[in-house]
Formats: sequence, structure tokens, C-alpha cells
Amino acid sequence: MEKKRVAVPILCHGHSRPVVDLFYSPVTPDGFFLVSASKDSYPMLRNGETGDWIGTFEGHKGAVWSVCLDTNALRAASGSADFSAKVWDALTGDVLHSFEHKHIVRACAFSEVKLWDVRSGKIVKTLETESSVTSAEVSQDGRYITTADGSTVKIWDANHFGLVRRYNMPCTVESASLEPIYGNKFIAGGEDMWVRVFDFQSGDEIACNKGHHGPVHCVRFSPKGESYASGSEDGTIRIWHRPFDP
Repeated sequence: MEKKRVAVPILCHGHSRPVVDLFYSPVTPDGFFLVSASKDSYPMLRNGETGDWIGTFEGHKGAVWSVCLDTNALRAASGSADFSAKVWDALTGDVLHSFEHKHIVRACAFSEVKLWDVRSGKIVKTLETESSVTSAEVSQDGRYITTADGSTVKIWDANHFGLVRRYNMPCTVESASLEPIYGNKFIAGGEDMWVRVFDFQSGDEIACNKGHHGPVHCVRFSPKGESYASGSEDGTIRIWHRPFDP
């Protein structure tokens, strides 16, 4: 039997509680960046390639559930259990805006301004899954939506919303991410603490990366697909440089 190749990760310490969300910026003239959310209330910014710590955003008073960066990686946003969403200057760490809510903020995003006809208020499409969806990601080229629910990963057509692929996983998965350049691999992580790599066409497992000491809550490919990151209940981020060919 052929031995599966494994990656040796870059281990990123810093968070004192579980890491629950990760977000890579697009490639900028200064490289690309990785921002993380944790239950310790402190989002952290890192060099996306090396994992080196750049800075910590201080100001939330509760667990941070969601983070993101704008296209130039000049601003960051975060959503927290303290009932606020904040926009940060990613260069100085200063709070630019704080938006108060009447509930926990579990999602945040930067987007271009678009006009929508919302007169009907109707749902355009519902994607049917057997279990609660714990992760959803739109591919870099806008063609696919990757979801994780229960012990399955599904790939959907982002334009027509049809199911393209369905994969049964060896455990309950919390997050999945599609390789952004070739679209021929995807990664998944979950309760068994491992980060697995799968072939898009066959669903065969290509690699199984071990190292976390708690369930894996979030996985994301870097914008160039040369590495991928995972965040865990153990409070660490690991950046894995892919050992497989394109």
C-alpha cells in the first residue's frame, strides 16, 4: 500500500482559547495575510506565508466568532459575542468603526456595493443538507460553493445551485476548503483532530495531517493554493505547505 505523504506544519501560537475562524487576504503587493478569530477575544494578524505574528486587535470584550480582511489587507473586520462588529485599521490596529447589535455577531464580511431588488423578500434558493451546515465557502473564481455538514462535504454550482459533488467523510467535519487555483483538491477538518486532503474528482484521501490536540474548527487554503491553514480547539493555528503535486 502506498504511504500517504504528510506535511510538516508551521505552528502558530498566541491564542489562549480555541481558534474558531480563519481568513486569508488576496495576494497584495506586500504578500498575503492571515487573520484569526478566537474565543479569547483577540483577533490576530499574521504573515500568510510564514505565519509570523504581525499584530493583535484589542477592543472586544467577548469571544470573537468571525474575522475577515478587505481586498488590500488594509482593513480588518470582526464579529463578537460582546454584541459588536468592529472595523480595524490593519496597519495600526486602531478601531475605525464599532457597530453595536442586540445579539452575538457571528459573521462579518467586506463587499462591493451592489443593488438588489428585495421587494419580494423571497428566498432565491435553499441548498438541502442532511445536517446543520458548519462551513460555507465560495471559491476564488466564483464557480463553486463548498459546504460542510455532519460527516459530508458538498460542492455546489454557485450559479445554478446544483449539487456537483458529495463526499462522505471519515468523521464529523466542521470546515472544508477548495484549492483555489486548480480546483482539483479540497481539505477538511473536524472532530478527529486531523486535517485531510482529498481529490476533487474521486474523493480519495491524498494526505492526512496530524498535529492538533483538539477538534479542528476551521480550515482555509491560501490564495495561491501553496499552503493551507487550520485552527483548532487547542488554541493553535497550523500552516501546512502542501506535499502533493497540482
